[in-house]
Amino acid sequence: MKEFLETLRVQRWDDHRFYHHSRINQSLHLMSALSFLCAYALVFSDAVAATMIGWLAAMVSRQIGHFAFEPKGYDAVNQATHEYKEAIKVGYNLQRKIVLLSVWALSTVALYFDRTLFGLFARTGTAGFVHNLAIVWLAIGVGGLLFRTFHLFYLKDVRTGLVWMTKILTDPFHDIKLYYKAPVYLLRGELIDPMLHEQHA
Repeated sequence: MKEFLETLRVQRWDDHRFYHHSRINQSLHLMSALSFLCAYALVFSDAVAATMIGWLAAMVSRQIGHFAFEPKGYDAVNQATHEYKEAIKVGYNLQRKIVLLSVWALSTVALYFDRTLFGLFARTGTAGFVHNLAIVWLAIGVGGLLFRTFHLFYLKDVRTGLVWMTKILTDPFHDIKLYYKAPVYLLRGELIDPMLHEQHA
C-alpha cells in the first residue's frame, strides 16, 4: 500500500508540474472538478444527467484548458520540451485525447442519424435520443478509462495502471485542493503559475 500511495503521489505531482501551468487551465480544472463531483452525486439516481454533466461540463471545460490555454513551448521550470512531456505522459496525452474526443463526437453524429444506433436501442424521440446518447457517452467514458488502464498494464505494470485509474477517479477532489485559488490569481492578472512550489516537492 505504501508503494501504491507513493506512486499515486508521483503521478499527481508530475501531472500538476508538467501539464497545469496556465492559471486559466487551472481555473477550468476547478470548474471541471466541481462538475464531476455533481456527476458523481447524481450517477446512481440520475445516470443520464450525471453523464451529460460529466461530458458537457466537466470534460469539455477540462480539455479546453489543455488544448487552448496550456503553454506548448519549452518548459523552463522542468527543463522539458512539449514533445518530451507528450511522450512521457502516463495517461491521455493530447494525441490520445484527440482520438478519444473524436470517438465521442462521431458517436454523437452516428446516433443523431440513426436513433437506434444500428438496432442497439429501442427508444426514439427526443427523450429517447438523450437517454441513448447518455448510455453511449457513459460507455465511452468507462471504456476510455479501462482501455488506458489495461494499456498501462502492458506498457508499464499493473500497479502503474491501477494507480492511474485511481488518480483519474479521485482527480476532482485533488483538483479542488490544488486549484481553488486559481481564479483569484487569474483575476490578479497572473496567467502562468510561477511553480515556485516545485522546488519543495
